[in-house]
Amino acid sequence: MIFRKRRKSSYSEVAPDEIFLDSQNLPHFNTQQFEGRIEKPIPKKSVFFLSLFFILMGVVFLSQLGVLQVSRGEAYFKKSENNVLVKLPIFSDRGIIYDRKGVKLAWNTWGENTNRFDPPVRTYIDKGGFGHILGYVGYPAKDSQGNYWQDYFIGKDGVEKMYDAKIKGTNGVRISEKDVKGNIISENTVSEPVHGADLNLSIDAGVEAALYKSIVSMAGSASFSGGAGVIMDVNNGEVLALSSYPEYNPGILSKGSDKKIVNGYINDSRKVFLNRATQGLYTPGSIVKPFIGYAALAENVITPFKQIFANGKIEIQNPYFKDKKTVFNDHGVFGYVDMREAIAVSSDVYFYEIGGGYQDQKGLGIANLDTYLQKFGISQKTGIDLGGEKAGLIPTPEWKLKTFKGDPWRVGDTYNTAIGQYGVQVTPIQMVRAAGAIATFGTLQTPHVLYRDDSMEAKKTVIDINKEMMQVIHEGMRQVVTNGTGTALNVKGVEVAAKSGTAQVGYGNTNTNSWIIGFFPYKNPRYAFAVLMERGPKAASGNATRVMAETLDYMSVYAPEYIK
Repeated sequence: MIFRKRRKSSYSEVAPDEIFLDSQNLPHFNTQQFEGRIEKPIPKKSVFFLSLFFILMGVVFLSQLGVLQVSRGEAYFKKSENNVLVKLPIFSDRGIIYDRKGVKLAWNTWGENTNRFDPPVRTYIDKGGFGHILGYVGYPAKDSQGNYWQDYFIGKDGVEKMYDAKIKGTNGVRISEKDVKGNIISENTVSEPVHGADLNLSIDAGVEAALYKSIVSMAGSASFSGGAGVIMDVNNGEVLALSSYPEYNPGILSKGSDKKIVNGYINDSRKVFLNRATQGLYTPGSIVKPFIGYAALAENVITPFKQIFANGKIEIQNPYFKDKKTVFNDHGVFGYVDMREAIAVSSDVYFYEIGGGYQDQKGLGIANLDTYLQKFGISQKTGIDLGGEKAGLIPTPEWKLKTFKGDPWRVGDTYNTAIGQYGVQVTPIQMVRAAGAIATFGTLQTPHVLYRDDSMEAKKTVIDINKEMMQVIHEGMRQVVTNGTGTALNVKGVEVAAKSGTAQVGYGNTNTNSWIIGFFPYKNPRYAFAVLMERGPKAASGNATRVMAETLDYMSVYAPEYIK
């Protein structure tokens, strides 16, 4: 019997329950992740072709790298050095400056051949009188390689400087790729420029030009070295006109290309860059008399109707020589004058006596003189929105001791201060504001050249004024025009109240400053004015009055809305 060994089966026995699985008992496979599927090996062909693809890509990469680094490496290296990316400005338009009626005073222009990325040309009105108001600008500047080291305009003076933050705008940005020769290969704008804000000034271009023209004409005909004038709205402080002569041309100064003219400005002994209206300090002379007169009435030093005999001079004991008298002269003999008449004829004797006292007439004294002049803003900065304003001076005993090395204050110093001489120094802008305070019975405005500026109008100060006493001053200033020292202001179409002044200046009093201040219309004041003609001949007087008269004549014809 032959026994055979049974070969073990390669298949295990399958149980019936494995064949007839209930679908309810199937595991929960994620078929998206290939769960529950029988794994199959990757075919050898696929592995072969995939490997071949990566080998080919590596060969291509290495060959290209060889081209860049070896055969053309030096050329590309030089190109990378020579081509640069440059951040450049796209210049914004500077804001346009208009007058109160919309007349352009400063704007931007472009020449036909100007590169579109060059800064615009700042252009100014072609009329005299606007230099110190508008100011000028500094242009963006390039280095020797043609690159901007200063890529913005800078306001240098006047409105251009004071309101630079508002009108300068914001430059845009562009990125340029340039080759070694400076040629632009490509260019992209990163941000667009933002236009600067436009400004409207309170200035009337026509009135401004007329006032300046009259000042220049008077300076030429009567040999004055310079002049200034201001017209201001007494109800809100808006400046209608502000002139200073001599002045510079804003366009020429901004460009700086005409070296001959610019050097002429710099070397001119008349100080072309000085804004005489806000920075010039001058002896006021008799234009302080309305303020001294009001102080004497308010302090009961004198009544409106008391008369003082103005016989041409007063004499007091000389403090250094017992046998001599010190004489204080008047510019005329006027007989008996009261307050109104003394203002009208500008009697020095009358104001000597109410200022420093004489015989039985008591005086204010220097302390009261100082208090009342400062009460009207005289010797103080006005706060006008033009830079570089000066304050001025009212002399006091303390000032004299310091300035003249211990020399004491004397009554003669008080006399001279009471007529606006000695050490008194004021600016035209101070005096127009002070005249406005007389006109309004006590409102001291803050002058400004920006039109309808509520923030500046809110800075006004109200002075405690006795209206009845101030009315006496009004009447005296009106008599200056009707039958006193300012009859040239008897112009057609408007009633004016004023006070003239002639201040002696220079070594030996060889020269004269001519002044006029006042307001109009007389019965319903709207505007105050101050005009100064600087350093003329000793005999010159009344010249400033004629300048204002000519300006009012212009206004009566071409700008009647201001005098009605």
